[in-house]
Amino acid sequence: MIVLKKILCPVDHSECSYLALKYAISLALKDKAKLYLMHVVDTRLYDTEIYKFSPYQLQESDVYKIREDLMKSLPEGTSDVLAVETIVVKGVPFQEIISTVKEIGADIIVIGTHGRTGLSHIMMGSVAEKVVRKASCPVLTVRMPSSAQDKTLPPNK
Repeated sequence: MIVLKKILCPVDHSECSYLALKYAISLALKDKAKLYLMHVVDTRLYDTEIYKFSPYQLQESDVYKIREDLMKSLPEGTSDVLAVETIVVKGVPFQEIISTVKEIGADIIVIGTHGRTGLSHIMMGSVAEKVVRKASCPVLTVRMPSSAQDKTLPPNK
């Protein structure tokens, strides 16, 4: 039987990353694993929809705000029953995720995938796809259900 001890869950504050977080929490609870919540400030972008600052000028107050938001994304009481650590770095998301896996010795990555195709996939690339190809550990990708299945999706928190 496989027992997970360290689970890495990158969170970009999209709905699919929150859904992936639910899976990560479930796996962590099952095996009493430590959960690492990670956010990568993409240095290729100067502004994000969530945070308005230059990633090249990332201040300690910005990192604190991001860590706080990561912890707020957890359902209430989760940090009471699980060991949770936040990781905030700047760089190219897939590279930072791969690097962090090696650094912390993660047993699995649980990551949301937007399911982009066509031009948006070419323009934005797929972080999840690159992580799957390059990760040194198993990767669970979580995709948003189709609109017909949305009614069966549990609420965010």
